[in-house]
Amino acid sequence: MATTVRFHEIGGPEVLRLEDVAAGEPGRGEALVRIEAIGVNRAEALFRSGRYIEPVRRFPSRLGSEAAGVIEALGPGVTGFEQGQAVSVVPNFSQNDYGVYGEQAVVPVSALLPRPEGLDAVAGAAVWMPYLTAYGAMAEVGGIRAGDVAVVNAASSSVGLAAIHTANRLGATPIAVTRTRAKQRQLLEEGAAEVLVSDEEDVAGRVLELTGGRGAEYVFDAVAGPGVVDLARAVAADGTLFLWGAQSGQPTPYPGFDLGMPALNMRTYTMLETAKDPERLRRAAAFVTSGLRGGYFRPVVDRLFPLEEIVQAHRHMESNTQFGKIVVTVAG
Repeated sequence: MATTVRFHEIGGPEVLRLEDVAAGEPGRGEALVRIEAIGVNRAEALFRSGRYIEPVRRFPSRLGSEAAGVIEALGPGVTGFEQGQAVSVVPNFSQNDYGVYGEQAVVPVSALLPRPEGLDAVAGAAVWMPYLTAYGAMAEVGGIRAGDVAVVNAASSSVGLAAIHTANRLGATPIAVTRTRAKQRQLLEEGAAEVLVSDEEDVAGRVLELTGGRGAEYVFDAVAGPGVVDLARAVAADGTLFLWGAQSGQPTPYPGFDLGMPALNMRTYTMLETAKDPERLRRAAAFVTSGLRGGYFRPVVDRLFPLEEIVQAHRHMESNTQFGKIVVTVAG
């Protein structure tokens, strides 16, 4: 039996329960992983509260899709991995089928990446979702080129910070957007060329000013909702507004008509586009590993919580006060 986080009803962080559950044996195409650290993501809070892009299909439900650990057993016919190998679990599966919040978890082998040498469990649980999201949208889909301007909304999130690092690595200019000045200095230290404070200034107006009236080739937004109309004003002609999150929880209009039908591209994106495609995942893993090795990339960890404090970890995430990734550690 392994301590496992499950929930029996939709709700807030308080519905999460620590229960003793058998992890089970890995089947074909699966591995049993002893979990050492867990990356906490917004998608898990949305799933738990019934607001994710897919509903909870059954109760009790497990939770979690990003972790680091060690392979304890491999299912029949699995090749390319071995027992005792340090790995990271990347989110490329439904939380209706698998969950990594616990001491052990059976996961699909397609979700495993070898943990690069020198990357400890906390870093291994914090690095992949942010950088796979940023790389996939910016490089694979967006095709950002050197000299482009990339505006990153909700910039202090783990994905926002990875997007700043990735833009710099690709030769683009990252402009960070945050609600208050509390995180301005940290964002500059992480590589933002400019930091715009949305509660105090006209973000689109400042972007146009900073780009000589041209606008940004790319705007990456994790908030969505009515604010996309203002953000779209900052997009250059034939530029793209990427929606890779919906933190606002409000309906999101298409802003093109309100703005006089400019040459505006608007696209949703999730990291599953990268993580579910073996070739894209291979390229993304190589890009991120190279960035880690060269010192361009690093996971920014806001705070650690032990597994026993999973409720507090989710409450902290929903406070929106964090800077970077929240990681839950699992005692070995």
